[in-house]
Amino acid sequence: MKKYLYFTVFVSGMTTLGIEFAASRLLGSVFGTSNLVWASIIGLILIYLTVGYFVGGKWADRHPKFDVFYSILICGAFAAGLVPFIARPVLYTAADAFDQLQVGVLLGAFTTVLVLLIVPITLLGTISPFAIRLVLTDSKKAGQVSGRIYAVSTLGSFLGTFTPDLLLIPWLGTRMTFVVFSLFLMIVGLIGLGLSSGWRSVVKWIWMPLLLIVFGILWGSGPVKKTADQIYEKESAYNYIQVLEKDGYRYLRLNEGQGIHSIYHPEQETFWGTWMQVLPAPFFNSPPFTPSDVDNVAIIGLAAGTTARQATSAFGPIPIDGFEIDREIINVGQNYFEMTGDNLNPIAQDGRWGLAHSEKSYSIISIDAYRPPYIPWHLTTKEFFTIVYDHLDSRGALVINVGRTPEDEKLLSGLTATIQSVFPSVFVMDVPGTYNSIIYATVQITAPEYLKENLALLLDTDSANSTLVSAMRIALENLRQLPEDGQVFTDNKAPIEWITNQMVLNNVLSGSELIGEGK
Repeated sequence: MKKYLYFTVFVSGMTTLGIEFAASRLLGSVFGTSNLVWASIIGLILIYLTVGYFVGGKWADRHPKFDVFYSILICGAFAAGLVPFIARPVLYTAADAFDQLQVGVLLGAFTTVLVLLIVPITLLGTISPFAIRLVLTDSKKAGQVSGRIYAVSTLGSFLGTFTPDLLLIPWLGTRMTFVVFSLFLMIVGLIGLGLSSGWRSVVKWIWMPLLLIVFGILWGSGPVKKTADQIYEKESAYNYIQVLEKDGYRYLRLNEGQGIHSIYHPEQETFWGTWMQVLPAPFFNSPPFTPSDVDNVAIIGLAAGTTARQATSAFGPIPIDGFEIDREIINVGQNYFEMTGDNLNPIAQDGRWGLAHSEKSYSIISIDAYRPPYIPWHLTTKEFFTIVYDHLDSRGALVINVGRTPEDEKLLSGLTATIQSVFPSVFVMDVPGTYNSIIYATVQITAPEYLKENLALLLDTDSANSTLVSAMRIALENLRQLPEDGQVFTDNKAPIEWITNQMVLNNVLSGSELIGEGK
């Protein structure tokens, strides 16, 4: 019986971590994946576990029986399985509130869902101290027994760390991930109860897994959100992916949906946002610089291909390497956003790793890899921009999209200073109507006047691409002074999350909209 008890502890540890990760995805589709959300989930779960450890120790001393142990386990597993179904109407309300930025409703919904975790996590927290009490028969071996129990539980937690995001959520979805973990732990508990107290004692608990199976069949695979105009949604290993269609336009949204990552219309190329502002980057070079001088492009943060489509329109069918870490987003781009051009090579890799291992040199390298509200820190450092510099040709240009707020430009000033430490010429423009700025940097020493002269030359031709012309005009009209006193980010020190968290909190407290257009 002791061997089976160790197995039970292993599965309990796996389930606890699996539920934690599933809870982050349950909340992430509505509230986002910011560090603030993660801190709230992890912090409260640790508090619930602390209560469970305390209660479990006392409970075990008063009733050191296997049937009590397995009864607690079954109840905890069942409560965990109910969480996504009880939370479902709350999350639907929260999703609507997020679209309308109703902060009070959001906070209430967020708190409600976290409170739902208190019962299952607290009950699961009782398992390890209770198991120690059941196994321990010789006080001289207390340390050995305790160490073994916590080691087995931690090994289970290790498995529970990877199973949700890499296997169950992409395959079955978040709600069914809760159900699978819950049913597995309940089955383990029922077998343990049968082995310790006889199989008749199992009968009174059978309704729990049966009820959970019914819930899973009826509501386990329903929509994560009920957003108006939604035509597709999917949970991948990295994101909650959503496609909306309205008035002929398709929009790619990820996670909480505060940001349009790609836009598509079959008869339109110009979308007045950050995407098209990639195009002017190489035209800061000394004139004459023409569209035919752009040989190829690399895009870090391909999303569903809006920038790639516009670059193809402006420069012709030149080779484009698009780095997008989430393969499911690439599939969505191909199926819903006509991201099927023969010149586009979508690469499902981390952008920094992929670029560092590329043997190519590019005319333009575009970086727009936001996972709102964060830009990945490893795409902001001096070492990374050195990699970018080394992969640009002799007249190459870097362009990066940066989120900001009217009152806080620490991220923008830091990125500007970091890029200036690598590139000889750097320029900044604010994208009209957004909380986004674009930073341009060139391998050569260049000037804004060159962009103006190249635009004039382009307008003298009969084949000037309208999207390219519009983007160059917008860039010229919205160039600004470089922000000052920025911190140079390095691989050793790049406090991107801290800076972004401060921006988000200040923005929310001021009652403004969330930062960035977010591609």
